[in-house]
Amino acid sequence: MNDRPTASTPRRAAVLFILITVLLDMLSFGIIIPVLPKLVEEFFSGDTAQAAMIYGLMGTAWAVMQFFGSPIQGALSDRFGRRPIVLLSNLGLGLDYIVMALAPTVAWLFLGRAISGLASSSFSTAGAYITDVTPPEHRAAAFGKIGMVFGLGFILGPAIGGWLGSIDPRLPFWGAAGLSLVNACYGFFVLPESLARDKRMAFSWKRANPVGSLVLLRSHPELFGLAAVAFFGYLAHAVLPNVSVLYMGYRYGWGTAAIGLMLAGVGVAAMIVQGGLIRPITKRLGERTTLLVGLVCGGIGFSVYSVASEGWIFCLGIPVMAFWGLAGPATQALMTRRVSSSEQGQLQGAIASINGLTGLIGPALFTQSFAHFIGPKAAWHLPGAPFLLAALMLLSAAAIAWRATNPGRSAIQNLESGVG
Repeated sequence: MNDRPTASTPRRAAVLFILITVLLDMLSFGIIIPVLPKLVEEFFSGDTAQAAMIYGLMGTAWAVMQFFGSPIQGALSDRFGRRPIVLLSNLGLGLDYIVMALAPTVAWLFLGRAISGLASSSFSTAGAYITDVTPPEHRAAAFGKIGMVFGLGFILGPAIGGWLGSIDPRLPFWGAAGLSLVNACYGFFVLPESLARDKRMAFSWKRANPVGSLVLLRSHPELFGLAAVAFFGYLAHAVLPNVSVLYMGYRYGWGTAAIGLMLAGVGVAAMIVQGGLIRPITKRLGERTTLLVGLVCGGIGFSVYSVASEGWIFCLGIPVMAFWGLAGPATQALMTRRVSSSEQGQLQGAIASINGLTGLIGPALFTQSFAHFIGPKAAWHLPGAPFLLAALMLLSAAAIAWRATNPGRSAIQNLESGVG
């Protein structure tokens, strides 16, 4: 029995449902991006270096919760279906943003970030949902649509958040709470289940813990290599939410509204690539070449960010960086081909655990390096150092991807492991 809709129209409708869910999630997430670092900075009387260190620790707390929560949610979705996991996560995010809106101290904000890390683990469930309803040859394009929705969320979210934050720094959190609760209501009444009952797998703590979920990634050599690519990609991405806002304010003197508009511009570029270009590019170049092109473009974009002494130079890196968006969907599409339909939730949980693992490292790594190179004890004043480090990571990922997905090498590995 096939667990995917047989007709294209129901399949498109199912994808549309989950894309709307992800869009509302990203809007609520994007709204607080321009204001949360600034709010932390206010608690430290405008000390950017101190705020960067504390904000990095908040990012680590968020990642710890996601690292442990993602495989649990992935395994639960394989057992009970995707829909209830998505609904509970949206409800949890809505309540968490209310806690952050009312936070009287940094400690309360810290708690809020930890809770949101657990609740936002549903992104792995959304990935499994897409896999359920999409045939393998169309998954890169479908994951690209999720990337497009991310981009749209970053167009509208930061712009709205910057505007609301200019009125009151707490107002964006109330807006984010409202969107998350609306999302929960939308999902309850509209979102269909995607995983057929005969395709579900019994829940096991062996699969639901971070180490157990990562074991799946060693089931095939190419899958393990792609996991390493995902690791470096997620680690490099950590520089954007943890450093960008403070970097723009410090280096260019931009305020909340200007930063929100800049982040919206980043979202426009990402949406164009992932929503309109990834399907024809992947069809023409194939998933492997698309992955390599995306990683190299990301490395070049981060390099531009690192040396941009003026805001207009920073802007030049945005369209180049947007093509990094090709890499993520291509990576996920290649990985989903290596596991069965009953393991897709576990795979997405494992991928999210990689993201969580890099989140344990990335926030502190990038914010501490930023604080060091702008601090009074720095031997070189180099505020772009975190972006330069991210560029090196993506170029390393490109080298790993080249080797891991080499057609000749993969064929030999398949014969040796009895696959194919």
